Amino acid sequence: MIPLDRLEPGRSATLVQLGGERGFRRRLMELGLLPGTSLRVVRSVDVGAILEIEARGAHLSLRQREAAELLVAPSETE
Repeated sequence: MIPLDRLEPGRSATLVQLGGERGFRRRLMELGLLPGTSLRVVRSVDVGAILEIEARGAHLSLRQREAAELLVAPSETE
């Protein structure tokens, strides 16, 4: 398992664990990011330290420090 912010753009992974503050975890779960969810890193933007991900057909943007709170299991098929 690795933090989501360490996953390279274009790579897919499965969300294993949500970290961070309770309100942050709740918001992610409301958006459909639950353990077991497949996701893909679309791109990383240095300006503003933003990470764009795709999960359940939606594109979401997270701050790099927020993404570091999420643990993922990278897909081995890529």
